[in-house]
Amino acid sequence: MVFSETIHAMLLTHEKYRHFTSRPIADARATSSALIALTFDSRDEVNATIDRALAAGGQADPNPIQDHGFMFGRSVQDPDGHAWEIFWMDPSAAVGA
Repeated sequence: MVFSETIHAMLLTHEKYRHFTSRPIADARATSSALIALTFDSRDEVNATIDRALAAGGQADPNPIQDHGFMFGRSVQDPDGHAWEIFWMDPSAAVGA
């Protein structure tokens, strides 16, 4: 998947992934080993991305929605159980932080 010119994600079947590691493949539904976060330009883009993830077989909001006014975040669990944090933050709110 291509998110931008600098961000790409490769999603593999377990069979293909076994070519990259000799270690056991974790069950991401039972443990957490990574948190992947992607930023977007607006709250609407966050919601649209969650909608696309749902259409592709993901589960929306396994973690609580975060709405702090200057920052809005949701999450999606992919079919393997990995959590992806999708968020927007007003860059002017970060000035002086």
